[in-house]
Amino acid sequence: MTREEKNKFIDELAVQISSGSVLYLADTSELNAENTNKLRRTCFKSNIKLQVVKNALLKKALERIEGVDYSEMYDVLHGSTSIMLTEVGNAPAKLIKEFRKKHDKPVLKGAFIDSAIFIGDDKLEMLAALKSREELIGDIIGLLQSPAKNVISALKSGGGTIAGLVKTLQERASA
Repeated sequence: MTREEKNKFIDELAVQISSGSVLYLADTSELNAENTNKLRRTCFKSNIKLQVVKNALLKKALERIEGVDYSEMYDVLHGSTSIMLTEVGNAPAKLIKEFRKKHDKPVLKGAFIDSAIFIGDDKLEMLAALKSREELIGDIIGLLQSPAKNVISALKSGGGTIAGLVKTLQERASA
């Protein structure tokens, strides 16, 4: 790769990383070709872009991104590194957790989610448990709808009871 090609690749990688809000770094080494292809297909189905990159080029790309400090992640840039890019913060963590039920890898090196940095595979459970933006919005809507549903339900059931009482009283009065 010539110097110009490297610079172009670094610039493209920096644009890809900065265009999203979620970046996961994982070690996918020691996966055979079959399992690597399974992981790639699973990522594709989950709308996660998986790419193996050289650590030096990744570090330069991270350094070129303005307004975000990725320096905490530089320590994990050794060995084989794959990046996972997506818009849903917990999707790569859930995918890694599910994939590791049958395989030893990938191992989470680090993650960057909406300006928060998580380092180490021990953070995988916590990241998988995070709720996505859509899940949080759904929870909020459910909470907001709950009191209204209770009021409507009470009015409906109360209305039936009152109508029943009125009808019974009417029948008694006429008898």
